[in-house]
Amino acid sequence: MPRKTSNSKAGLLLSLGSSAIAVVRTVRQMRRTRGTGNRLTTANTVAGLLPLITSALLILRRLRGRSSGRSRAAGGQ
Repeated sequence: MPRKTSNSKAGLLLSLGSSAIAVVRTVRQMRRTRGTGNRLTTANTVAGLLPLITSALLILRRLRGRSSGRSRAAGGQ
């Protein structure tokens, strides 16, 4: 059974925070691997970083959609 996505603001912020922590950890790992000169490990780290960035951007887009949807409903734009 597919998991239902959380649409609450707190859930989205929690997801964004965990994605940000994962990105920071991966960037640290990338800095360490670049120093070793091992290209395969560096490529593996970069490949692992891309989905994390994508998920963080998707969460930001959902948060923006929630805030713009509320302003439209209230008679804004």
